[in-house]
Amino acid sequence: MFDLTGRTALVTGGGRGVGAGIVRALAGQGAAVAVNDLDTGRATSAAEEVSAAGARAVAAPFDITDAAAVTQGVATAADALGAPFDILVNNAGVPAGMGTVPFRDMDPEEWRPFVDLNLYGSLHCIRAVVDPMVEHGHGRIVQISSGAARTGLAFGVSLYGASKSAIEGFVRHLSQELAPTGVTVNSLALGMLSNVVPDGATDAAVAGLVRSVPVGRLGEPADVGAAVVYLVSDEASWITGQTIGLDGGATTR
Repeated sequence: MFDLTGRTALVTGGGRGVGAGIVRALAGQGAAVAVNDLDTGRATSAAEEVSAAGARAVAAPFDITDAAAVTQGVATAADALGAPFDILVNNAGVPAGMGTVPFRDMDPEEWRPFVDLNLYGSLHCIRAVVDPMVEHGHGRIVQISSGAARTGLAFGVSLYGASKSAIEGFVRHLSQELAPTGVTVNSLALGMLSNVVPDGATDAAVAGLVRSVPVGRLGEPADVGAAVVYLVSDEASWITGQTIGLDGGATTR
């Protein structure tokens, strides 16, 4: 089950953290993977890691907020792997230098990076891969989202949450347009992950985060990778238009 041999995947923001975990999981199940990242070094390093393990992977460094760069980058990566993409994982979603700032303290110019990355960036990537998916009668699009899209939080992530809410709404509509074509579209709303714990966090602070998760631990990139593998597999062909909470039981709805 969950064999991805012969599939070709593009993972945005795949050079580190959750993205790298997704890359490793897809490659481990047999997919050829293009590792996108804004940073060329991170993309190259992640691609080389999975290639060294025997998988096919290429670095695909480009800025997903730049429509022309996405079109060119997707075409170049697909040519390098020898096939159009039938899997897209939109994982890139944290603007460079993102901090936690209350809305009232934000300058309007600080709103745009969240929308450009989480909404327009995802739209650019979907638009670049969706037509070949439809033409071939098979495709899997997975949007990495956040619990902040559905739950109001008081610590300064309002624009991040709003931009994630926007792309989740788009996913629901797109899933219905594409459902007859063999292309599925779903979201994973992530909860508290170990890789986002701030450097220097005290043991007490980490313990407090762990207590907020019913299963008693923080999530790992491998947890996200496993969920993505399922959603892009043939076995998940009857799941589309869903936002699945991947958060250790922190939300139930």
